[in-house]
Amino acid sequence: MSESERIGFIGLGLMGHGMAKNILEKGYPLTVMGNRNRAPVEDMVGRGAREARSAREVAENATIVFLCVTASPQVESLVRGPDGLAAGMKPGGIIVDTSTSDPTSTLALAAELAERGITFVDAPLSRTPKEAWAGTLDTMVGCDEATFARLKPVLDTWAGRAIHIGRTGDGHKMKLINNFIAMGYAALYSEALALGAKSGISPQQFDSVIRGGRMECGFYGTFMTYVLERDRDAHRFTLVNALKDTRYIEAMADAAGLANPIGNAVKNYFAIAVGTGRGDDYVPMLSDVVAGLNGTRLD
Repeated sequence: MSESERIGFIGLGLMGHGMAKNILEKGYPLTVMGNRNRAPVEDMVGRGAREARSAREVAENATIVFLCVTASPQVESLVRGPDGLAAGMKPGGIIVDTSTSDPTSTLALAAELAERGITFVDAPLSRTPKEAWAGTLDTMVGCDEATFARLKPVLDTWAGRAIHIGRTGDGHKMKLINNFIAMGYAALYSEALALGAKSGISPQQFDSVIRGGRMECGFYGTFMTYVLERDRDAHRFTLVNALKDTRYIEAMADAAGLANPIGNAVKNYFAIAVGTGRGDDYVPMLSDVVAGLNGTRLD
């Protein structure tokens, strides 16, 4: 641990709470800023963190600030403005966006902050709140080699794997590709389960073939824990956030000049789910939406 680093953290949600807890437990001085949900903030203060009332105040008390919020608009509002991070951070500071953000926004913020001597890094996350609490998340990091070396000891407090993927913006690009695969699995599993149910194959029969075979993976495990056991918290990633990510994927494909018919089909499944009022449900519950649209049930 570097004795000179002071850490700020904004976004004590499903992922951020565990991440911040691990930073503090590994001995780093920590300043946090919460939002409407007071419970995680009070927990962190009880563990020894300091609470700040604005993003600027977080930056004034930190050399490295982590953001774990919903999307690019929230990141931009926290960075910019008279009470933003940029106004409070000293030259040489680092802002790390662990959100799943739009790479175009990431590159714009990096250019703005570089003019102030502040480095902007993208380090989006993979895995679930369970791993966030355990300190075993995956992160894919976009920055230069020297910045990655400085960040690595702090990243290791909450990440089991911190992968230096490339330059600024590359972390968010890789995260979108990762989520394209993940949300594609969710849509594929949902349609396959509905097809099975309509054809007389129960989810239990479906699982007896897939589990333990070549088609099984970690994502399948948490997805099917909900389908089979009705465990709502098996994979806590909301449908509305999945839709946001698939829209970012679409924009990334457009910018690259790539035809992405599969990506659009996946996005439309999530758009339907959100449009029917299921946005606050979690990703495995897409299976219920698709089954219902086809006049069947999985439970």
